[in-house]
Parts: sequence; structure tokens; C-alpha cells
Amino acid sequence: MAEEKNSKQRHHRSMLLDSMYPVVALMLVLVACVELCDAATVVDVYRLIQYDISGVPFGSRFSSLNHHAASLSFQHGADLSRSVLILPLRELDIAFVQDYISQKQSLGGLLILLPQTFRPGYIGGGETQEGLRVLLAQLEKLLLHTNIPFPVYFAFENEETDAMLADVKKNDALGQQATATTGGYKLVISVSEPRKIASPTITNIQGWLPGSRADGDSNQLPTIAVVASYDTFGAAPALSVGSDSNGSGVVALLEVARLFSTLYSNPKTRGRYNLLFALTSGGPYNYEGTQKWLKSLDQRMRESIDYAICLNSVGSWDNELLVHVSKPPENAYIKQIFEGFSNVAGDLGFQVSLKHKKINISNSRVAWEHEQFSRLRVTAATVSELLTPPELLESAGSLSDTRQHVNEDSIIKGVKLVAESLARHIYGHQGKDIQIFADNSSLAVNRFYVKSWLDSLSQTPRVAPFLSKNEPLIMALKKELEDYTAEVSIQQESLDGIFTFYDSTKASLNIYQVASVTFDLLLLLVLGSYLIMLFSFLVITTRGLDDLISIFRRPPSRKMKIV
Repeated sequence: MAEEKNSKQRHHRSMLLDSMYPVVALMLVLVACVELCDAATVVDVYRLIQYDISGVPFGSRFSSLNHHAASLSFQHGADLSRSVLILPLRELDIAFVQDYISQKQSLGGLLILLPQTFRPGYIGGGETQEGLRVLLAQLEKLLLHTNIPFPVYFAFENEETDAMLADVKKNDALGQQATATTGGYKLVISVSEPRKIASPTITNIQGWLPGSRADGDSNQLPTIAVVASYDTFGAAPALSVGSDSNGSGVVALLEVARLFSTLYSNPKTRGRYNLLFALTSGGPYNYEGTQKWLKSLDQRMRESIDYAICLNSVGSWDNELLVHVSKPPENAYIKQIFEGFSNVAGDLGFQVSLKHKKINISNSRVAWEHEQFSRLRVTAATVSELLTPPELLESAGSLSDTRQHVNEDSIIKGVKLVAESLARHIYGHQGKDIQIFADNSSLAVNRFYVKSWLDSLSQTPRVAPFLSKNEPLIMALKKELEDYTAEVSIQQESLDGIFTFYDSTKASLNIYQVASVTFDLLLLLVLGSYLIMLFSFLVITTRGLDDLISIFRRPPSRKMKIV
């Protein structure tokens, strides 16, 4: 009888435990909901570049984020070591950022909100204020050349970020800085720590248009080179599209190659000059790609180069382009090149100016791409809208250099200038008012071609260390040269060892609106009380009050009988 009674009790308790499982499961689901229901939104963010020069660190040194949001409305003296400071570019005080970084004050992270007009490929309405472009350029310069010991990200304004920032500002203004105790918004980026990019490469692409040699002439034909650097460098590698610098130069080179391919495809109009087109990499890094490409050329071939024209930033000018040279203006070759440009510019209704800058052979710093030619005693010039050369790792694809600020009409005028001056030189028409590439002719500049390539490059980040050897962009440029030139080849070289770059350029920012700890505790207390009452009700209605009391009754102690 005792054994049967014990069996019934075990069965009864088993059924009771079974009745508890749904309740426990419900409790776990509800507790989980407390945590998950507060997720607000996910935003794409772009990390500030991280790199070293000769072992000296620059840029943002961290990538992970897990802190509450704060705004510029925080109270003076507030501790932001565990806060992500949100700075809209429209409200940015560059002096504040400079002081904060220079004083090495502790900060959990920095999130910079950019207007949508700075987004690569943006085609919406509205124009970016020039003041914002200048401000962004100043901020970028500050961030690029500083060692920053906390994560820095860029994002674009949208309805979600605007609403979050408004709430954060309101709470900060009331002195209710977001913490685990008070609640607020929490910003989370879960990524692995940045790793060094092993053996970054730079890739050069070249193509030929061979000239026509007279019968019985065994002498090597002279060569004219047209060159443009295609890669970029900016504060955020995933946003560095460089529409003007130097997307415009690349587009101009491709259109010049297309125009002359039509002329050179007919033996009757093929000139007695070889034309060499080169798209070089490593432009932001002292034009290292240009240097290595030139040195890879056969010496006879290099010596056959009559002169080289480098194209740099030709997409946002109105009435004047500059021709930058290293050799003195009195040099016969320089005079010939400049006079050719001046005559064509006059016929086209604008002007060009000559800008001379002597190079210092003892200084390895190269200001313009043509200086790499000059160092090897090859006559060269750079055609650009820029009055002065950019500094190292600057103005080569900045965040403000987007499609919206580049005009294809400017590029077309630059193409006409280069193509007409080359044609007059090749066919002996110097000083003559002859337009070989006249509008509405079969040799006219193709506006649609210029626009389509400019649009494409304006959506394609091109920071060399982050490009693979078989990058779609590189393959597309190679194919384009193959369509219009011959003997297209690719040269891949390692980037100078003084530069070290780190990965992790883009991430997803999870924004959570979290309640205060007090609220969470109160909610859990109410929820727990409700579940206890629900459980008690279920037990009483199904098993009776005695069974409920037996659950909480302390079992009697068993005494061992000693024999």
C-alpha cells in the first residue's frame, strides 16, 4: 500500500511539473521581449580610415561600439568616456572637435552625420552649401592626420537618425545624460578588431595606339603619353569616390583614347606618333604607381616619349585651366606644348595659364604626377583646375568630392583641349584654326560616354590598398582600354612598405532605445507577480489548494533508524 501511494505521489508531481512548463516558457518569452522590443533601427556606417606611416599611427584605432548616445547639448564637465557623441555636420564646431582631440579627452566613440547630398551617387534635389563642403574638408584633414584612440564613424542623415538625435538633445539639455540607470539610446557596432592588410598592391593599366611608319623607315616612332591616376584616398575608404579627383581625369583619358582610336583605325588618318595611354595607381602615395610604371618601361621606349600629358581634376572649372610644368617656361618643348594648348583654348573660348614649379631632386616628395616623368628627364605637364598641388594624402577623393559637384561640361572642354592640341601636333596643324573633333561631326566628343563613366566612377570607392588584384573596377578599365587601344597590359606592384593599412571600413550600427533600470525592475516585478498569481490559479483550479500548499511546504526530514 505504501509503495502504491508513493507511486501516485510521484505521478501527481510529474503532472504538476508538466503544467509548469508552459508558464516558465511564457516567462522566458516575456523577459526576452523586454530586451528585444526596444530595437529601433539599423544604419550603415563608415569607419574613419586607420593607417600607419613608418610605424606612426593615424586615424581611428578601434572599431567596436557599445555605448549610450550623447549630443553637443551635454552639460559642461560631463563624463563621455562611455558615450558616443553624435555630431551632425550642419552643427559642427570644428574648434570644439580639435580641442577635444588635442586634449586627448576620453570619448566612447564619435558618430558624424552627413547630409544626404554627400552620399556617393546622390541624384536627389538640393545643393550642398559651399560652407558645409569647406567645413567637411577641414574636419577630414583634422581626422586624417591625428591618432584617435576611439571609434569614429560617418553616417548619412535620415528620419531615424534625426528622431534619435532630437530625443538625445532633449534629454541632454535637461541634464539627463543617457546611462544604464537612466536609459536612453544605445549604439552598438559588433565587429572584429581591425587587422593589417597584408601586401597591399597598386595596379597600373596601359594601352597603345601604334602610329604609322613610312615605307622603308626603320626608326622608332616618337610617342606621346596621356596619363591619369585613378585611385583615391579619403577619411572613409568606403565613401572615397573622388568624382573630380581624379575621376574626371580618368573619364577625360578614356574619351581621348576613344576619339583617337577612330582616327588611328584608318591607315589614311593614322598619325606618325605612337599614343600611349596609362591609368596609374598610387597617386595619393607620392604617385608611386607612376614611378614604378615608368621604370618598368624599356629604356628605348621611355626615351621615345616626346612628351606626356597628365590629367588631374578637370571636372569643376569654368574659364581657365592650368598647365603645371617642372622645366622652365623658356624650355623649347614646354613652349611648344603651352602654345599648342593656348591656341586651342582661344579657339574654344577659354584660357590656359602656365604654372612652373621647380622640383627638388633631393626631396622624395612629388607634388604633381608629371614630376615623376621629369625626374627621369622626360618632358611632361599636368593639366588641372587646381592652382596648387594637394598635400600628401589630401584632396585625392575627399568626402566632399562627389558627383553633385562635378560638371561633365567641364570635362568635355578639357577633352577638347587635350585632343585638339594633340591632333594639331601629330598632324602638323599648329597655329591653324582647325577643329578635328568638331561638334556634330563623326569625331565629336560623346557626352553620353563621358556622363556614364563619370556616374559609374562617382559610385565606386577606389582606395588602392582595399582593391583586390581582380577588382571589378580594374577589369572594367582594362576592358575599356582594350576596346580602343592595342597591347593592353596590367602591371601590379606592392605599395611602399612605409604605408600600413587596416581593414574594417564599413559596418552596421544597431540603435536601441533602452529603458532605465528602475523601469525594467518595476516591469519585471509586475510581470513576476502576475505569473505567480496565474500559476497559483492554474494549480488551484486543476489540482486543488492542498497541492498548491504542498509545493511550498518544506518536506519532512527523514530520520535514519540505527540498529
